[in-house]
Order: sequence, then C-alpha cells, then structure tokens
Amino acid sequence: MSVESVIARARRIVEPSAASQDEKEKIAGLALDLINRETARYPEIQEVALGGSLSKGTWLSEMADVDILVKFDRSTPRDRFTDAAHDVGFAALDEFGPYVRYSEHPFVEAVIRGTKINVVPCFDVQEGQWQSAADRTPFHTRFMQDRLSEPMKCEIRLLKQFLRCNGLYGSEISKQGFSGYVTEVLVLHFGSFEGVIRGFAGACPGWTVGKTPKKFDTPVVIIDPVDPQRNLAAAISNGNMGRFVLLCRAFLRGPSASFFEATKRRTDVEILKNCITIRFRYRARSPDMIWGQIKRASNAVAVQLDQGGFNVIRSGALTDEQGLGVLFFLLESLQLPGYRVREGPEFFCDSDVGRFVSKNAARSKLMWLAENRRVCSLERRAGGNAKNFLRRLLTGGLGKSGVPEGLQRDVADGFEISVGGIRLPKPIKASLMESLSTDAAIFCSR
Repeated sequence: MSVESVIARARRIVEPSAASQDEKEKIAGLALDLINRETARYPEIQEVALGGSLSKGTWLSEMADVDILVKFDRSTPRDRFTDAAHDVGFAALDEFGPYVRYSEHPFVEAVIRGTKINVVPCFDVQEGQWQSAADRTPFHTRFMQDRLSEPMKCEIRLLKQFLRCNGLYGSEISKQGFSGYVTEVLVLHFGSFEGVIRGFAGACPGWTVGKTPKKFDTPVVIIDPVDPQRNLAAAISNGNMGRFVLLCRAFLRGPSASFFEATKRRTDVEILKNCITIRFRYRARSPDMIWGQIKRASNAVAVQLDQGGFNVIRSGALTDEQGLGVLFFLLESLQLPGYRVREGPEFFCDSDVGRFVSKNAARSKLMWLAENRRVCSLERRAGGNAKNFLRRLLTGGLGKSGVPEGLQRDVADGFEISVGGIRLPKPIKASLMESLSTDAAIFCSR
C-alpha cells in the first residue's frame, strides 16, 4: 500500500462518532456545572473554562480527557492557590471518587462514566508573565482554536493514534512521551500528519522545530509557539524521541495500517534467565510521585551493579500504582568470574607503584608487570552473584545505594529479589516482558 492510501484508511477510524461526541460534551458540561457551582464561594477564582483536546476538537474517542481550568487571581498566595484548588476539586467531584495527581503542583482528577476529569488550577496572568506551568494552558487553547482548520484537526488525530498504538503517547512521568499539545504544535508546523512523519524521518542532532533565541541540549527541540523560551521536547525521553524517528522511517519504508493498530512486539523468553528483579511494597502516594521515585531508584541501583562488575544491559521500573513497586535489571550474566584483575600504575611511577603493591599484596593471588608497562594484581572477586550483591547493597545502608530518600523506608520494610520474573503478578510481568521485547514496527522486516 502507498503512504497516501494507508493514511486515507486511517482517517476513517480516528474520527469520533456523533454519539461519542455527544457523550463527551454531556460529561464536560456536567463537570463544568459541578465545578462552577463550587467555585462561586471562592472570590479569588476568576473563571472556570474548558481546556484540552475536547475544547480544540482534536480528541480521540479512546483517550479524551476533560480538562477544567480554574483560574485564580494572580495575587493569590501559592499555598491558598493549592489548597483552594484541592478543596474545589474534591467537593465538586465527590461522588466520582476524586484523587490527587501531580505536575508542577497538585491537581484533582476523577473519572465520570469512563472519562477522566482533570481540575487544573492556574493563575489568570498576562501572556508571558507565567507564575505556574499551567498558566500557559489557556493561551495554548486559544492559540490552537484560532489556527487549526478542520482538516488539521483530523491530521492531529492521526498523529495521536500513530503515537498511541506505538506506545509513545502521554506526557506523564511513567511514559515520558508526546503530549496532546505537542501533536498539535507539530501538525500546525508541518501542515499534516504526513508532513510530521517526513520531517522526523530526516531528523538530525540538534534539529529544531519552530523558532527560538535560546539554545537547548535535547536531541530534537520542539519550541512552544506560545512561549519561544520553552522546549516541549524536554519532557520527552531520549528513548521515546529516538523510537519516534525510527517509526517515521519505518512507516515511509513500508506503509501499513498496522502502524495505527496495537503495537506488536517480539519477545524471547530466554533472556528472562538473566533478568533480576527487586520487588517491594510502598505506602500510598500519587502515581506521578512513585513513578519518579522508582525510576530514580532503578537508575541508581543500575550504576551500583555496573560498578560491581555486572554489565547492565537494560534496566527499568514498574508499578501497578496500587502499592507494588518493581525494579528490573537485565544483566549480561548473573554470575561474575571468580577472579578479577586490578590494573595499577606504570613502573616509572616509583611512589605510585609502592602504594599499589602495599595496598594489594595481601589479597593478591598473582602480581606481574604487563606489556603495557602497568603493574597488575589478580584477586579473588567477592560478591560474584547478582542476587547476593543486591541483597548486600539494600541491607548495608540504603543511604549509600542511591535509592531516593522517599523510598528508603518502603524498601527497608522488606523486599524480594528474584530471577526471571518469578512471583510477579501477571500485569506487572506482562509489562516486564514488553520492556524486554523487540518493537516489531521498528526492528522487524515487513
């Protein structure tokens, strides 16, 4: 199939039905009424408005959240801003089980008939005089409403579907992918879904989408047209940006409707034999907070494993967001050789050689001068088993392990180290397998 025919076919599946449109509008209207009724008691709240993709007509049926913007007078103290927004959200959406999510500051979320409602506080400021990250949101909404044509809205849906089906859609910290606003910026800049794909297929280091007087250090830079000092790509992980570039190239090489369907991945269960996991329970906290903590913990422990001589091939973190955290590490080998070589100074350095010999002589099984002129020592390796290494690391003082302070108490209360995903719940194990699988859309021939 040609690129054009595949895109034409995909357009037919991304357009929301009239019934879906009507349902979303009713839910948004209900949420707006509930929040307006509650905010009437708060003189510092200037306005309540609908934001997000629903207000711009760029939403997908499967993932249309409703953003309700609660605008506060710019003179409102920050603690009052946070507390009042929390109280409004919980009181207005009480019957729908509200809970707290985090961005730059907390916001309230609830689910009404399968649709997420986000109550997003912001300050009612002049353009460019931002007091919080969410202050740009009303300007983003107006900017896109003024510029997006109906055909462009369909192109944005195509891009969202392409990203969603390939695991790249969503700016939350668990995903670190492309936000809805980024898709709008890209289609507005390139003119169409195909324009975005062709543009990113030819991306090179430092490539910038948009204009800015500022320098940024991400592999690709995407400028916020409402704030040219802001790089939207900073929230996208390097891995996800790279995967998008490879997906764009793969799509142009072999256009197929499968790019707009659920991602197909190729998994080799053999590698699970070299995958070690740390499982623990954590106290209740927001999904955004726990994802940030377990990702930092995974990175820190991976560094410790590398320094201990284990070659970490891949590492990551998983959670069910219900109290279970898992760190995983795919190692070149779970068992290190029984001996290791310590390389010392060159023989010219008299004092350094003396110190090296003095320090290592007692535990050295063999000491010699190598052809590279350096003194070397052969020593028996301690802690050559990965499970034992991790157990010592996590019981020998968590402060030195690199595990974030906010997670140390949870890990100290108990953890389980296992190999091959043993004893992991099915959803977590499925996520682990996905993390250790090959993306067929990119790396398998069609």
